Amino acid sequence: MSRNSSLVSSAASILATRRRNADQGPRLPESCRPPDVGAALAIQSSVTGLLGVPVRAWKCGTPSEGRIVMAPIYDVTVQGAGDCRAIVRAGHVRVEPELAFILGKDLPARDAAYMPAEVDAAIAETRLALELIDSRYSDPAGVSFAENLADGLLNQGLFVGMAVDGEKARMAAAMPIRVRLESGHETSLDGRHPNADPRAPLYWLAEFLRSQGTGLQAGQAVITGSYAGSFDLPVGQEAAIRYGDLGDLTVRFSQR
Repeated sequence: MSRNSSLVSSAASILATRRRNADQGPRLPESCRPPDVGAALAIQSSVTGLLGVPVRAWKCGTPSEGRIVMAPIYDVTVQGAGDCRAIVRAGHVRVEPELAFILGKDLPARDAAYMPAEVDAAIAETRLALELIDSRYSDPAGVSFAENLADGLLNQGLFVGMAVDGEKARMAAAMPIRVRLESGHETSLDGRHPNADPRAPLYWLAEFLRSQGTGLQAGQAVITGSYAGSFDLPVGQEAAIRYGDLGDLTVRFSQR
């Protein structure tokens, strides 16, 4: 086994075990820390193989110099319909308000590049969503970007809400986010997508996965960036989140 394959195998084994057990721990041993984005993506893929569960969704963002923003979200962690079981830290679940683009057609690997219009045609619906945030590191801020990428960029799952007007959603570069708790506490946030076009990272992801010989599948959801960073929601209390004039998402968290 080469050093690189040994590094990938060792790191993936640690991260997959922590993910299965909802555990956190120190950063990866120096001997198996990914030195770059390529190694991080190889570890990420190996974790998927070790878990042996389907990829139901993807998170992605527009890449920047030396950074690729993408991670699989696994079938067993995608939920909807009001009640959501999640990993709880200190009585809260950390979330990010996003839009989820649900594919109605495959976008498989092929020789020709995907044009944005082809990706648009594959979107069956757009839904309100919350990315569920957690890390397999006890101090994710203290590890390298490549280590966080190897671990799925702080993702623990996805909560998918109501379908909304797709054309209105694709124009929603900015919108107010209002969070109202069952206790009566209310917070208003100045929501703004990281991209002027919320679908732009999806176009990138479809093309990147095509170039890697994989692709996207019908039924998968793709989230492309938070409108309001991340914030905590309490467990055992209904939360209603309003996404501008698109609609409302209601969720109640319990311990997984």
